[in-house]
Amino acid sequence: MKTIITIVFLLLASAVFGQDFKEDISVVQFSASFVKDSEIDLEKFKDCSTYTFYIEKDNTHFVREEIEYLPTVLVYQNGKEIMRVETGISMAFPEGTDKKIKKKVEELIGNKF
Repeated sequence: MKTIITIVFLLLASAVFGQDFKEDISVVQFSASFVKDSEIDLEKFKDCSTYTFYIEKDNTHFVREEIEYLPTVLVYQNGKEIMRVETGISMAFPEGTDKKIKKKVEELIGNKF
């Protein structure tokens, strides 16, 4: 019985604490090594947390977030997905995608006050 309780606790803890990348306002890029040239430079987003996950290392995040295209960028606020930008089969973001994401982040920051 202790073993079952321990396993359940560990599963719940990993589900809760494994989602740190969704805290506050964050921009998260889901990618793969073979599409690295198509990624957005997340260093532009200084006012929020940024994360990049690669399918080769972080597959569970891809499944959990239902990522279909690489790369994909998600914007979160307090655990909730606010914006999703997918590349589609072209594996390239549309022109101005980084500006749209930055505008959304600025809007979310402005709404906090």
